[in-house]
Amino acid sequence: MPAHPEFLDAFRNGIGSGALPPGVTATAPDEAAQRFAVYRNNVTVSLIDALALHFPAIERLVGTDFFRAMAREFAQTHRPRSPVLLTWGEGFPDFLAAFPPLAAYPYMADVARIEVARGQACHAADADPIPPADLIAAVDDPASLYLTLHPAVQVLRLGQPAVSIWAANQPDGPPLATGTEGPEIALIWRDTLFNVPVAAISAGDAAMIEAIQSGHNLLMAAELAAFAEPDHTPQTMLIRLMQAGAVVIPGKAIP
Repeated sequence: MPAHPEFLDAFRNGIGSGALPPGVTATAPDEAAQRFAVYRNNVTVSLIDALALHFPAIERLVGTDFFRAMAREFAQTHRPRSPVLLTWGEGFPDFLAAFPPLAAYPYMADVARIEVARGQACHAADADPIPPADLIAAVDDPASLYLTLHPAVQVLRLGQPAVSIWAANQPDGPPLATGTEGPEIALIWRDTLFNVPVAAISAGDAAMIEAIQSGHNLLMAAELAAFAEPDHTPQTMLIRLMQAGAVVIPGKAIP
């Protein structure tokens, strides 16, 4: 029987390769390989099921059979590093980008990036929204106002119309408009009801949010937004973030 660390390494490698690890036995020795194969298959099926939960839009786009075959290949080469599978699959977008059968569908990786970001937003730390009256009063002096956004807020600059494609592949989602093409910018957040919406936003809105997240004051954030998008109006996005509970009290994040 190998030492415990060596046994664990051999067992882990065996799940990937199918080779029976040294030290694995059964009451009937000739059944050891068969029983290990059943266990190995159960592990892989569990990983495929977990990936399907994380990437439902990808499964709708490619179909269940193709998705499960593709997920099996991903699971063989990207083993979880933790028994907690909430974050497993963060490498799936890059896998899709390099997966030869999807070479003609470059938007797949960006749709997967949206789904990864939604998972991160769903499990982000809690934070207390700032009272609207406090924010409204402070906006009178934007040069001295430094906002803190909820940890769930993310901006994704995507090379494909992935927000539109993602939305069209939601239950009861809007049909994809004819001629939809070109890059899109996604805003992802978690609202006060713990929904995780996804919206396409303008270059100005994205620049303003990114500036706030980088620690700039509101005046600088508005100026950077105007540089990215002339005639940008910051109030619309600020109101949207405030209504979503995404403007929070600094230092109030709850791990």
